[in-house]
Amino acid sequence: MHKFKVGGDMGVKLTVKQKKFCDYYIELGNATEAAIRAGYSKKTARQTGNENLTKPYIKSYIDEKMKEIEDKQIAKADEVLKYLTSIMRGEIAEETPILIGEGVQELVPKGTSVKDRIRAAELIGRRYSLFTDKQDIDIKVPKIIFDIPDDDENDKD
Repeated sequence: MHKFKVGGDMGVKLTVKQKKFCDYYIELGNATEAAIRAGYSKKTARQTGNENLTKPYIKSYIDEKMKEIEDKQIAKADEVLKYLTSIMRGEIAEETPILIGEGVQELVPKGTSVKDRIRAAELIGRRYSLFTDKQDIDIKVPKIIFDIPDDDENDKD
């Protein structure tokens, strides 16, 4: 059995089959197929798969694993800034294929272009508000005059 942390305390244990079910469900997105691959009976796989997805500790395990996968796949702000900085500094080299013979190519490192380095610098500069366009805006506010007669004046008639 695998211990799984639920709500900060160790205690709820996933069986080997449950863990396999979770891992297959994450991969396939199909509870019935995940149950079959995890070793549950084909006859009851649909019901078992659906029941497993209603168990809070199994759902928590799946949610946590999905979050881990998402965190690994999506670049965070610091990663993007590091990448842009490495481009700006010319630390990243592209490989360009060069024909060296009949139908034979060789990949040769090519430095980062000045255009790409400037673009990376602009993006970093934008992030830190280094470049601000100063705009003089002349706003004319209309003057509103309220010419409403007093009630006393209307009552005299």
